Amino acid sequence: MEQYEAWKALLRQGTGIPFWQEFYVKFYQAFLENSRWRQYLGGVGTTLLVTAMALCLGIVLGILVAMVRTAHDQQRPGRKNPILGVLNGICKIYVTVIRGTPMMVQLLIMGLVVFSSSRNFTAIGALTLGINSGAYVAEIIRGGLMALDPGQAEAGRSLGLNYADTMRFIVIPQAFKAILPSLGNEFIILLKDTSLITVIGGKELVYAAQGIYGRTYEQMYPLLGIACIYLVLVIIFSWLLGILERRLRQSDRR
Repeated sequence: MEQYEAWKALLRQGTGIPFWQEFYVKFYQAFLENSRWRQYLGGVGTTLLVTAMALCLGIVLGILVAMVRTAHDQQRPGRKNPILGVLNGICKIYVTVIRGTPMMVQLLIMGLVVFSSSRNFTAIGALTLGINSGAYVAEIIRGGLMALDPGQAEAGRSLGLNYADTMRFIVIPQAFKAILPSLGNEFIILLKDTSLITVIGGKELVYAAQGIYGRTYEQMYPLLGIACIYLVLVIIFSWLLGILERRLRQSDRR
């Protein structure tokens, strides 16, 4: 600690010190001084919480929208359901608007306009990210469902299953294996997009880094630190996704 204070004083005075001493001082300031590592840890917790909440919401919305749009597209000619047509129109508007506008603009609208009186920025961020992710997940799932052989659904109906049971027991399990890599990629994008909730006051990793370099006046180390944290999280989740894909391939061989 005494060496740190001495090197810190020399650095403030502009006295030339070796690179490794300067690195130690700035690293200590960014991560260890006043237990600042706790702020990064809290940011990681918020990031994972927002990702999990947004992922659940995005999957639920994505499945519902994909089911509606797939059911509408697979109707037999001359037997169109008007209610399904209205729902399909609403789903198309939702997907078009969400995919056609920037994530940051959506966050600002939700945080500063729709929920301007709320201070729960984590929930607002998770809700916005979940709604945004749902549009992309819907198209991923819809693409997987439409790519399957229509004979699979017809076989289910010939066995006496209704549309919901056919999708649940026959179509969706097969489509899931095909769309898993795309869903995994969407999950990784969602994890990184949590960094945007700082624009509405969300206290995640970027917020923690901003608070620290606002006190140390040294931006490089906090920003490089959170970049490494994001990279480690992505590597871990990519590894877990790879394990799941390998297990699904093994079940296919059996």
